[in-house]
Amino acid sequence: MPKPLASLVPSIEKRECTWTELQERLARSHQRRNLPTITISREFGCQGYPLALHLKTLLDEVTGLPWTIFDKALVDQVASDEKLSRELLAHLGNESHAQDVLRTHFGFLTHDDAYAKVVQHLVPIAMAGGAIIVGRGGAVVCQDMKNCFHFRLVGSFEFRVRSIARRLEMPMEDAGDVVRVQSKLREKFISECLHTDITSFHWYDAVFNNGRQRVESVAQACLRLVECGWPDLKGGYKAGPAHPTLVGS
Repeated sequence: MPKPLASLVPSIEKRECTWTELQERLARSHQRRNLPTITISREFGCQGYPLALHLKTLLDEVTGLPWTIFDKALVDQVASDEKLSRELLAHLGNESHAQDVLRTHFGFLTHDDAYAKVVQHLVPIAMAGGAIIVGRGGAVVCQDMKNCFHFRLVGSFEFRVRSIARRLEMPMEDAGDVVRVQSKLREKFISECLHTDITSFHWYDAVFNNGRQRVESVAQACLRLVECGWPDLKGGYKAGPAHPTLVGS
């Protein structure tokens, strides 16, 4: 029997606790660490969450701090949980700046109240740092934030079908139908909510062909770009991201 799509990512409870503990730890420190945030965009069927997991392992080791992966489930949980919302703002170093960023980016939005609520929380999460945001239009929403680095995975239709068939343990024909339907839904969501083309290379610091590059190699390349754009990753020196680069595409 095929696995459900939700099986591709772990439960949100542990990640939620990890992020809250990190923010509390940073807030207690005498000198708050400035950490970058990474957004990962992907064509449906590419290995976006596995890439996030590999990046988390590398960043945990480099910074000595636990990073948190925010996917749709966890971002939606934060947006719908009043207690988490208060904690998010309480741990944010400069709430007024977050509001300025929000006012800028609300120009992208439609009257979709559900997504507007997500963006209200996505921006402070990105500003707080130590986050890896998967999907949710993060590259567009956080485009002008100097502590954010944006990466995208692409792949041929055939590669993405094979990936879904293997990960969800379903026949290739069924996997092809899933990829077609979910790809259209994802494109429709971004188009309607952000009025933009998420596939455009100019949103990203690097675009990787997942069919040609293993996620382990992509994670190493992403880490190197972040280290170059944020020279003192361990110490928290604040710098702007590197110039956009196309890799393996």
